[in-house]
Amino acid sequence: MYIDTLIQQLCSTRRLDQTQWAALLRDAGAQDAERLAQAARAEAIAQFGKKIYIRGLIEFTNYCRNDCYYCGIRRSNVKAQRYRLAPEDILACCAEGYALGFRTFVLQGGEDAGFSDDLLCRTVETIKKRWSDCAVTLSVGERDRCVYQSFFEAGADRYLLRHETADEAHYRRLHPAALSLTRRKECLWALKEIGFQVGAGFMVGSPGQTAETLAEDLLFLQQLQPHMVGIGPFLPHKDTPFAQESSGSTEQTLLLLSCVRLMLPQVLLPATTALGTAAVDGRERGILAGANVVMPNLSPLSVRKKYMLYDNKICTSDESAQCRSCLQRRLASIGYEWAVDRGDSPLLGTLHASAGIVTEQNG
Repeated sequence: MYIDTLIQQLCSTRRLDQTQWAALLRDAGAQDAERLAQAARAEAIAQFGKKIYIRGLIEFTNYCRNDCYYCGIRRSNVKAQRYRLAPEDILACCAEGYALGFRTFVLQGGEDAGFSDDLLCRTVETIKKRWSDCAVTLSVGERDRCVYQSFFEAGADRYLLRHETADEAHYRRLHPAALSLTRRKECLWALKEIGFQVGAGFMVGSPGQTAETLAEDLLFLQQLQPHMVGIGPFLPHKDTPFAQESSGSTEQTLLLLSCVRLMLPQVLLPATTALGTAAVDGRERGILAGANVVMPNLSPLSVRKKYMLYDNKICTSDESAQCRSCLQRRLASIGYEWAVDRGDSPLLGTLHASAGIVTEQNG
């Protein structure tokens, strides 16, 4: 009965406290998870209809200065085959994606000093000039506030920076001492203040994670009020310190997607590639649990197998056109459709107004 009460409270008030979140995540059974999924799916349809926003992912560099223990492109992985796309390669990916109906391009990479901030700004500027009806999302890690400002002024609309865990002790378990949870959170707040549409998020089932640490994640998201939340299962990589750790649970990931949708009804919520890797129908199940975004890969086939954050990543050998047709069939099989538009956050006006930020197109 207690879990029933928590589900009712979440659906009606959008909030639980830390103890309640931990209890729900620890004790919810299969029927509870299905009830949450049904409520989250109904909420997503009420907010967005049955349209799924598609983001074209361009993984433009796998060099990284960081050494996160879970990541396949960590600095210490000497087996990684490093690459860095030239701006003209990135633009070719965008041209191909635009012809296929993509209206958001996500430029993702490690924290790579070899691809300078200035060069990235110029690349963003060119994309925005050539495809003015498209949004550009960056996901290149922690930067100084002035650098984030330069990205925004160059035309970048969104920024993804998963916090990975909001619990200090758990953060230390996942990262070397050179990295700081405080710094990570400061970056997220700075990005919001500048005016980006901001994405945070975390892995499910990472080593040392508990119901209590997950509760901290949800409370942090409640406080941050991001425009986007990326949640996927932890998947180990064979050349990292966590190679022998168990993968995160697909079921728990789906449960958390539903919880986030009910807590933040207007959030943009991807059914991630990691979820699709963990289960053959993972992305479809993610949508049916409340997700409304999918991010297929537009990277050149020659580099896709080199951007391996975890083992056995899907869609590393499919042409972009194949990915589109496959994805459309998958969406249609569950009654959803591909949305050919930018898919901006409906939170833009309210959140920016409350922050004292005036913005029309960027956000």
